[in-house]
Parts: sequence; structure tokens; C-alpha cells
Amino acid sequence: MQVKISPSILSADFADIGAAISRLERAGADLIHCDVMDGSFVVPITFGAQMVAAIRSRTALPLDVHLMVEHPQTHIKSFAEAGADIICVHFEACKKISASYLKDTLALIRSFGVKCGVVVNPDTDVESVFGVLPLCDMLLVMSVFPGYGGQKFMPQTLKNVEKARAFAESEGLAGLDISIDGGITPQNAAEAVAAGANVLVAGSAVFKSQDMAATIAALRS
Repeated sequence: MQVKISPSILSADFADIGAAISRLERAGADLIHCDVMDGSFVVPITFGAQMVAAIRSRTALPLDVHLMVEHPQTHIKSFAEAGADIICVHFEACKKISASYLKDTLALIRSFGVKCGVVVNPDTDVESVFGVLPLCDMLLVMSVFPGYGGQKFMPQTLKNVEKARAFAESEGLAGLDISIDGGITPQNAAEAVAAGANVLVAGSAVFKSQDMAATIAALRS
């Protein structure tokens, strides 16, 4: 599968977000990853649907919205209407509510004509979400614990990527994107791709680089 790079806008300068988006476009980004944190599921608060709408107004790149929130169903409509192309929700947040909440949330996302995905934390066995992967466009494997940018990559999380890709291939889910998020750099990107990831989320590595285009090219290759 083609390797796609989804830089996390969380690492951009929020005071000049339009310029940051233009730089990503020129540098060859495939998607823009939008980290939404509610101050409850994770400690920080980042931004909401208004920011996603503002980003949408500045780019045609697909917006990859990662909801790190409690009760994600209450937010789906606003992010869909803001212009999200794909919305991913955490297995861990959904599990706390009910056994059917994740499946129902994925169906709700699709009802707005938006692609859907599920996210697993580093300490969650990816097999926990195998039952819903046929309903998903994307699986997002966290390679750090969510909440803060700039964390160090956890190589043990590649086991989740490997198991998920093997499952997808065995079940004929050829179109499933497997994304990995957290501490991804040109130095470890090849490991992630070899394990089966085809979407690489990178924040600090892209935005702190001297040559954004070269960094994105290095991640992709």
C-alpha cells in the first residue's frame, strides 16, 4: 500500500495556522491530522470543531480527526459538519460507556458521509477491536500514550500494527488504512511501515524540521 504522511497540526504555530497549512501542502503532506483533546479523556485541551472548520477553509487535503474525548457520540455531528474527512474514536473511551457504544459511534460517523476509524492505546491489545475493523476505514495505533506531543516512540506497539495488518489481510480488508501515531521520525518510520502501517502521523518531526518537504519525503520513503 502507498505510504501516506499525516502531519499533526498540533505541532504547528496556532497563531499562524494558515501559513502552517500552506507549508504542509507545499511539502507534500497527504492528510492533516487534527488532535482533539477534551481535558477529560486526556489532560490537555486542544481545539474543537471551529478549528477544524477553519483548517477546512484553507485546504483541500483530507482532514484526519482524532477524537481523544469522553462520550464521542456527542461530538460527531459538529466535526462532520466542520469538514472532517475521517473521524477516529478511542476504543477505551467507548468501552467505558457500553459494549455497543463503539459500533454505534462508527455507524453514526458513517451516517454523515464521513469515513470512520478506531484508535487503540499502547496498553490495549489490538485484538480487542478486530470485531469492528470490517466497519472501519482506518485503525489508528497509538505508539505513545495520548495527550502530549513530542513523546518518545514505544517500539513495543509495533506488535499491534503487525497483528492488525495480518488480520486485515486474512479477512480481505485490503482497503483498511493502518495509521501509527506518536514519536514517528525518519529514523523509525521504516520499522512502522515494515510492521504494516501505511499512514504515518508525525508532528514534531515535521514541524521542527529545517526542511519540511525533505522530512516528509524521508518519512514516506
